[in-house]
Amino acid sequence: MKRLITILLICLSVQFLWAKKIVIKMATLAPEGTEWHGILVDLGQQWTEATNGEIRLRIYPGGIVGDESDMIRKMRIGQIHGAAITNEGMTELNPYFTAFYMPMLYQSYEEVDFVRERLNDELFSITEENGFKILTMVDVGWAYWFSTEPIYTPEDLKNTKIFIWAGDYKSTLLYEKHGYQPVPLAMTDVLSGLQTGLITSIGFNPMYTLSQQIFGIADNMLDMKWGNLTAAIIIDLRTWKRIKPNHQEAMEKIAKKIGNSFQNKNRHETDKAVEVMQQYGLKVNTPTAEQVDEWEALIQGMYPDIRGSLIDEKTYDRLMEIKKEMESR
Repeated sequence: MKRLITILLICLSVQFLWAKKIVIKMATLAPEGTEWHGILVDLGQQWTEATNGEIRLRIYPGGIVGDESDMIRKMRIGQIHGAAITNEGMTELNPYFTAFYMPMLYQSYEEVDFVRERLNDELFSITEENGFKILTMVDVGWAYWFSTEPIYTPEDLKNTKIFIWAGDYKSTLLYEKHGYQPVPLAMTDVLSGLQTGLITSIGFNPMYTLSQQIFGIADNMLDMKWGNLTAAIIIDLRTWKRIKPNHQEAMEKIAKKIGNSFQNKNRHETDKAVEVMQQYGLKVNTPTAEQVDEWEALIQGMYPDIRGSLIDEKTYDRLMEIKKEMESR
């Protein structure tokens, strides 16, 4: 009898737990009013509707809770429950996200999709093993070099002070070893860093550069795809497991639909962002074929140092296998 009562109490407790409204606190570097912020607003509205008001999303935009490393730390201690972050933050949860660090590897969205498809199981499963669930994963566009003075060659880049994410010691050491001047800085301090001359170059996405008015100071763009920024919307598993299974299914479906829609649109928005910035003074500098060769030679020369530092050894070896597969198609 006591056992039966205990079981009933547990069932009632679980039902009560599920019946409670859950507020999910989600952070992002995306500034309020941008399209990136807008998809989170849309996500929250659809989640609330699909769960009959049981799930509410509270968004903390513009890096107000800190950089992406701060978001990871605050999720781990329960201060926030989710985040929309790039591969910079995701690498702290899953080393396979370092695959998207490889400079100049990706020159088309087909290549991005090819690598992401081959690594799909590792990207999702290992993140979950480490306590977080990926609700959707998208790319947020190409990264280009923006700088206060024109950059055409690797030697030109050496004359700049390069923004590096605060805490990214591996990138800092890699750049220093090859004669560059990396400056670790929080993403939220980029604009002030450019204003004071603390940094003079940054590799980032044109849409973010436009939204943050970074191009007003770093008014030169090297028209060469340096990398692809991959981002994910994640939630910590402790919070996720508090949600009813049928609501989980609906929420994940909504997140993937919104993510896919955003990616399909965003992949065509980069050129528009560049055009807008050009109207306000951005200078787009196109390298010659010989100058592009210099960049490719630089990266190939860095391969031994990239493996095991910038990119996890296991991930690097897997990525090289995928690279050969891409090239043989």
